[in-house]
Amino acid sequence: MPPRHSPRNYVDGKAVGRADAMGSEIMTFKELLTEIFTWWNGQTLGTRFFTWKKGQRVGEDELGNVYYQTKNGARRWVIYNGEADASKISASWHGWMHYRVDEPPTSEHYRPRDWQKPHRPNFTGTAAAYRPKGSLASAEGRPAVTGDYDAWTPGS
Repeated sequence: MPPRHSPRNYVDGKAVGRADAMGSEIMTFKELLTEIFTWWNGQTLGTRFFTWKKGQRVGEDELGNVYYQTKNGARRWVIYNGEADASKISASWHGWMHYRVDEPPTSEHYRPRDWQKPHRPNFTGTAAAYRPKGSLASAEGRPAVTGDYDAWTPGS
């Protein structure tokens, strides 16, 4: 009689998850519910099905995002590692995603440009966001007004 559950995978002696007979990860119930009811955490069921049916894996970046294209190369998409945030696409993959270059960064012919910088996350909407002096969200107060400015009033 076959075992009820697939054996766990071990990396450096630690269990890292269950795998099915084809080697792919088996989803937990919590992961399944998260995938069904949220679109910002990875991929939706529709994206998962489309990727399985028509997708061809092109590569993965340093953040764990996985890039795909259709088998004829007409469409390209990314499955984000974690929360979906377009700023998580690195400069090396950005050109490929937007059809600026035909060679993905995984290609042996790819050469990064001198001006490409390492990825910085988008902090908008977080406590780490940039808040200039005078901003309502800034901890610093607005600078004092000097006498070099006269406000316009109608009729003057």
